[in-house]
Amino acid sequence: MKIKINNKLKYLFLAAPFFFATSCKKDFLNTAPDTALPIEDAFANPDRILSQVNGVYAGIKNGQYYGGRFLIYNDIRGEEFIVNKPNGVTGLDTWRFNVTSGTNEVVNLWGAVYAAINRANLVIEGVTANSSLLTPTLTKQYIAEAKFCRAFCYYSLLQLYAKPYITDNGASLGVPLRLKGEKDLTGNDLKRSTVAEVYTQILKDLNEAEPDLALTLAATRASRNTAIAFKTRVYLSMGNLSSVVTEANKIVSATAPFVAATGSPLKLEANITTVFGGAYTGNATATEAALSFPMADLDAPGTQNQLAYYYNVSPNQAGGNEEFFLNPTGIFGNAAFAAGSTDARKSLTTVSGANTYLSKFKRPSPYTDYVPAIRYAEVLLNLAEATVVTDPARSIALLTAVRQRSNPTYVFPAADLLPANLKNTILTERRIELLGEGLRSPDIMRLGLGFPAKSGSQGTAPAIPFNTAGYVWPISANEVQNNKLIVQN
Repeated sequence: MKIKINNKLKYLFLAAPFFFATSCKKDFLNTAPDTALPIEDAFANPDRILSQVNGVYAGIKNGQYYGGRFLIYNDIRGEEFIVNKPNGVTGLDTWRFNVTSGTNEVVNLWGAVYAAINRANLVIEGVTANSSLLTPTLTKQYIAEAKFCRAFCYYSLLQLYAKPYITDNGASLGVPLRLKGEKDLTGNDLKRSTVAEVYTQILKDLNEAEPDLALTLAATRASRNTAIAFKTRVYLSMGNLSSVVTEANKIVSATAPFVAATGSPLKLEANITTVFGGAYTGNATATEAALSFPMADLDAPGTQNQLAYYYNVSPNQAGGNEEFFLNPTGIFGNAAFAAGSTDARKSLTTVSGANTYLSKFKRPSPYTDYVPAIRYAEVLLNLAEATVVTDPARSIALLTAVRQRSNPTYVFPAADLLPANLKNTILTERRIELLGEGLRSPDIMRLGLGFPAKSGSQGTAPAIPFNTAGYVWPISANEVQNNKLIVQN
């Protein structure tokens, strides 16, 4: 789909953080920014080039995408949350599996992700054309960051708009691969590549980016270890366990305590609550974030897009809006959250009335919690799952590291660690650890599972068996209207 922004994409934007802070009632694709640069001037000097690179990240952290909505949709599709306020603006149709190609979330997310992809494409082309203004190292780094971001975006699209790789080794239709910057309205028509072809492009971008990314960088931008960490997620989604191990071994030591030996100093924080203090940046004193998206009072996700707004409680109207509460029959029913549990992750939940809410994201309006995109805890669990058969001792050690970070005295029952049960134990730990971080729906899909039925006082959602109607989202109606070669799901 072509992105109709300010005179047919003649302009790139330096005011990206403000441009992408849109409300639920506005289509950000049709909102002109206050500050714009003609495209011929956007890469005129090193400062402007860096601004364009930062603009790619700003596009990803748009509230309609990774600023909130993408994570929310992927969690409320699963069984962990029950709708408390049946509001069509805040994901009701997604929760109850009732979206159509014209539903706001389907259209807005598609547009936001492709807008970010186009920013990445324009940066790749602009930096390449103006490399004489930069050092060779910076030229490579900026292109590598744009390639990482493009890969990140295409992976996101596959998680909602395409069947999982496990279906048929990626032979199903994926999404259109737009790899050139779009500066006008020509070339709208582009067929969908297969899921396998899109994953091939994702891995090509990540593998090309890895050696050129900065060895160390604050985790609000991609460093070398960010690309490696993300590849463990990508390969896990493809069921390529040996490649998960290969990539994870680059940043996970052979024995506990698990750390990254080179590059950004990744390791588990001693206390999980440190990670969810609101402004977790992944700098020298914050080591668990491989990538997070920063927010600020004047650079927030925008109305009704924010994680805290959806999940947290609302004491004196200062906190969240209690849109979704934790499902007692979901992972919240696990003993880690039970009365008397000493697991620190229980402290990331809050009771309000008859329900319990997720309070990982706790900053009040304008809801400026940094958004976790890739955490080291996930990498450890990815590797634990990938080594269940080939190296169960290591798998157990990784699993134990994640659990005992939050509950130091906990010992897994022997039965949970038996070969027949170990994978399920890891998957359960994953649901506890990564609750509310946007990974539940992708996990259900990559495992070939169905979505369980859900019910509460404000509505019900049917069970959706694997790859039946409603299992994946339809392609955006806007794309169907503008792309004559698109095929609808």
